[in-house]
Amino acid sequence: MKTFFVAPTQNRVGLSTVALSLVRALERQGLRAGFLKPIAQTHGDGPSASVQFARSLSGSTATPDPISLEHAEQQLSVGEGDELMEEVIALAHGMGELDVLVVEGLALNERNSYATRLNADLARNLGAEVVLVSDLRGTTPAALADELEIAAQNYRRSDGSGLAGYVLNFAPEKFDFGGLLAGLRQHSKILAGGELPLLGVITDNPELKAVRTVDIARYLNAEVLNAGEMETRRIRRFVVTARGVPGMAEQNLFAPGALILTPGDREDVVMAASLAHLSGVPLAGLLLTSGVAPEPSIARLCSAALTSTLPVLRVPTNSFETTTRLVEMSNKVPHDDLERMGQALDFTADRLDTAQLVGRLNGRLGQERRLPPSAFRFELIQKARAAGKRIVLPEGDEPRTVNAAIRCVEKGIARPVLLADPVSVQQVAQSQGLSIPDGLEIIDPAAIREDYVAPMVELRKSKGLTPQQALAQLEDTVVLGTMMLAQGEVDGLVSGAVHTTANTVRPAFQLIRTAPGSSLVSSVFFMLMPEQVLVYGDAAINPNPNAEELAEIAIQSAESAQAFGITPRVAMISYSTGSSGSGEDVEKVKRATDLVRQRRPDLTVDGPLQYDAASVESVGRAKAPGSPVAGRATVFVFPDLNTGNTTYKAVQRSAGVVAVGPMLQGLGKPVNDLSRGALVDDIVYTIALTAIQALQAERRSSQSAERAQAQAETLLGTAEAPADGE
Repeated sequence: MKTFFVAPTQNRVGLSTVALSLVRALERQGLRAGFLKPIAQTHGDGPSASVQFARSLSGSTATPDPISLEHAEQQLSVGEGDELMEEVIALAHGMGELDVLVVEGLALNERNSYATRLNADLARNLGAEVVLVSDLRGTTPAALADELEIAAQNYRRSDGSGLAGYVLNFAPEKFDFGGLLAGLRQHSKILAGGELPLLGVITDNPELKAVRTVDIARYLNAEVLNAGEMETRRIRRFVVTARGVPGMAEQNLFAPGALILTPGDREDVVMAASLAHLSGVPLAGLLLTSGVAPEPSIARLCSAALTSTLPVLRVPTNSFETTTRLVEMSNKVPHDDLERMGQALDFTADRLDTAQLVGRLNGRLGQERRLPPSAFRFELIQKARAAGKRIVLPEGDEPRTVNAAIRCVEKGIARPVLLADPVSVQQVAQSQGLSIPDGLEIIDPAAIREDYVAPMVELRKSKGLTPQQALAQLEDTVVLGTMMLAQGEVDGLVSGAVHTTANTVRPAFQLIRTAPGSSLVSSVFFMLMPEQVLVYGDAAINPNPNAEELAEIAIQSAESAQAFGITPRVAMISYSTGSSGSGEDVEKVKRATDLVRQRRPDLTVDGPLQYDAASVESVGRAKAPGSPVAGRATVFVFPDLNTGNTTYKAVQRSAGVVAVGPMLQGLGKPVNDLSRGALVDDIVYTIALTAIQALQAERRSSQSAERAQAQAETLLGTAEAPADGE
């Protein structure tokens, strides 16, 4: 196991964010990366903030509690530093098998003058290479070079090793990067000689500083008159009412994300904020100052807003005092704001160059690449971007779908097509405080519906479909989008945010049909477990497949896993492992397993296996010794829909696991269904999945055409060859 120790060069460098982001960036490389905060940052009970974030954002409990700061200081004060180091080593060794361990050192502050020395001891005893973190705010190249040189001296080992690189945090959005590097190299030998390489420059991002309304309520100890959505609404700006309502409206101060600070007796502002809220503007909240509430008559008039999702708070201090306190508020991310910390980690991880660090692992990695959730999501987006596919979204004016489509355009994930009235889409976007980007395609269904009548009649002529019937069916935007896909005008379809699975899948069965070589359509969920991504199939489509169908589901699921970077080891799940049980259902799984082996001898498959025998190594060794799958399965094939759907939902809800899917497999062209409770991120990832499936389908079609051409040329050559003796 390789260890990297993340250490600060000064106070307030954003140490925790960089350390946790480094874990995420290394996981994206397919590495088993762990996080350790060996010694707590502050006195008191409970784990450090970085430990809580590591556990919550990875879903892993492998990150241990740090040694308390009181205990560490006590040992250092009586000269028992070696004993303290032994405790730290025990923590690291107890984290299990990892490829790389990222250790966060102590941040520097006014009272822990020993922190630099202790950090150096920790790094040395852990055999770690050090990643230094510096702050670019208010410094010069010469001062920064000196700071890095001094810090490097503390961590360099006697043989010259021990330094992995440095990260520069809080860079202005626009700065002279080339001039900075030239200045650093001019003033530092270790930087000029490459001994301490630059691993990343993290720019300051104001979006990552947007606190929630609930954070303001806690900080000000405000009285909550109406909680509304204060747990999720974020503050993009503070608006202090100094002007009248017309002036505020003219300057567009009642904007999405605005927290309106006003004395409670400014009824005009209270009414204007209420009207803005009822008009669909997602204000961050209304903060009433001076301990005053609106008059009862005004409160009754505005009750529809003041008792709904709009957060309403009250504080005893006046507007000036309240604003002064808000300016002094710490920018640290609260322990329970996982969304904001997750965004900060993704932003920072995107800007870290881990290639140099991965090169230091010196072949310690195993042959098989494991794919943790962060790596899966990262690669999913990267592959979708490379595919550049056009994906139709029939639920074109559904708010979550509009938001997801905008994100896909902004991030270059796909080329979404919204089927909806453009005016309606624009209104939905404005109500969420969003802008329609230039690259987002919106098509009015009424303008194109008749274009697909004749093609649809042709596709369904065996069923006797008439033009009038086709036009009526095309009123359904899912049918219309499916026809666009059938005609090759788009590459994939995603629906289900408001439609049922049957509404989404039925047109695909009728108009797209199965892919060549497939006899059925099935589904998989990608289960983002804490340490790796697993594949569950079929948990959405086939109620009670027979042995032949179950074998095909297993093969399709293994191919899907392989396509998304997961090494397939297929477990055919049953209530029995091996020959321990009997019955019709067990025999079906045995037969299906044999069929998979016959049809695809290249696949690693075993069954029947109970779930624990397939997923837990110790149980697998006991129940199925010698099995190539037991305890290490990555693809779980369930015997029927009842088992599969129940298992995926139980794991998802009980373990807090993200389930991406269902992704349909076996169709001629990709169509994917959403849960009606899907979040915006769920829709984005499903669009990405669909784009990648479209690319795979395109490649399979090309390969089939090449094989057909080769066979035709072979046959033609045989027909033209002269007979013997001629």
